[in-house]
Amino acid sequence: MNMKKGQIYEGRVLRVEFPNKGIIDVEDRRVVVKNTIPGQKIRYAVNKIRKGRAEGRLLEVLEKSPLENRDAACSVFGSCGGCNYHTIAYEQQLELKKDQVKGLLDQVCDDYIFEGIIGSPVEWGYRNKMEYSFGDEYKDGPLSLGLHKRGSFYDIVTTDDCAIVDDDYNKILSCTLEYFRSQGTRYYHKFSKEGYLRHLVVRKAVKTGEILINLVTTSKLNEKESLDSTFKVDSINNENNKIKSDSDKEIGLLKGFVDLLIKLNLQGKITGILHSYNDGLADVVQSDRTEILYGRDYINEELLGLRFKISAFSFFQTNSLGAVVLYSKAREYVGDTKDKNIFDLYSGTGTIAQLLAPVAGQVTGVEIVEEAVEAARENAKLNGLDNCKFIAGDVLKVIDELTEKPDIIVLDPPRDGVHPKALNKIIDYGVDRIVYISCKPTSLARDLVILQERGYKVEKVCAVDMFPETVHVECVVLMSRVEK
Repeated sequence: MNMKKGQIYEGRVLRVEFPNKGIIDVEDRRVVVKNTIPGQKIRYAVNKIRKGRAEGRLLEVLEKSPLENRDAACSVFGSCGGCNYHTIAYEQQLELKKDQVKGLLDQVCDDYIFEGIIGSPVEWGYRNKMEYSFGDEYKDGPLSLGLHKRGSFYDIVTTDDCAIVDDDYNKILSCTLEYFRSQGTRYYHKFSKEGYLRHLVVRKAVKTGEILINLVTTSKLNEKESLDSTFKVDSINNENNKIKSDSDKEIGLLKGFVDLLIKLNLQGKITGILHSYNDGLADVVQSDRTEILYGRDYINEELLGLRFKISAFSFFQTNSLGAVVLYSKAREYVGDTKDKNIFDLYSGTGTIAQLLAPVAGQVTGVEIVEEAVEAARENAKLNGLDNCKFIAGDVLKVIDELTEKPDIIVLDPPRDGVHPKALNKIIDYGVDRIVYISCKPTSLARDLVILQERGYKVEKVCAVDMFPETVHVECVVLMSRVEK
């Protein structure tokens, strides 16, 4: 078949490979179309052609999959890039993810025990953090606040009835959007580098119900901003006071925002409202500086009998109840820890380290995000643990500075996995057991190849679904050193 870029085809999705790659066979060529479900008949446009395979962009679902036996749970499913599996029963979602993980690992591992997949304790309303973006749904459209439209870098879909968060998030989003629309406040444009509003980050602790809200903006209100007359400062008229005038406008704008939020009728309780300034060019949530507008700059969460102080930028598992399942499995795989020295690499706010500390000799956590390390140290004190040590720095560099030798290593790296040089240094310790927690099975599979080549055997693998309705899945792997 003479397939060409730009041509439009129809086909049936045979299967889906991790993370969301639908596979269609067209004569002698394999075509990959993302955001599809096995059994769907689709129309797609070819946008890449390589030897023996091609990639297509989904245009339309012509026939539903037999797996799709229920309605979507929110109004923007399909256009929003957040979820993929609303229309599939949860048990079937778990089967899909289990098969994808096993298919990946079977390619790189022999003779291991695959323990299947453990589902999330709750299917809906499970997220404890959302990062919303300000923008517009179409060019020059009204202000929107939510998640990126599927397949788009620029368009933002307002997600005010999202089903994977509880209703407090939707109320906070709606209040924020209505308020800034009423003030005529503009969002930050990536092209023109103008505008004020960038992100809204909401965190809520499942156990305590505490809520932390962080508004992320650029460092100044653009002169073109149209503010309600309530916030215009009439007493400042001359040009020498222009800076003060702009500052007063912002103070008034933010005060109005806070006043509305704290009056909301929520199930949880707002314990902090923050304002972070970010003038960076990258479309990521970060802070040049952060100010407290109301309350405090953290929330408290409880997990497996431990207390955790979570600040605006520190890492914490997105599904609190799912994290209990994930970390319980990791603790099971770690096994006997009595008097053992454990390294927890990529330790975040130190959750795993603190779960292991009561039954270990010493636990050393290494994490590159300094704020997370500070939180880990505070959390260890909060929980009365004096045998935890947390070091801020890149695992690749910190390993060279550690003088003690670990007995067990726990790895919980970011999505891209472990840096190859760091992985080799980790292997050089020669510990009997390594437990690897992965949020991206493809990165895990790549790292397992190296670990096995260097003398480790994969004993057990268990998938844990921390992200119902989405394509993502976590894995816990137990590896042991092969006797030579």
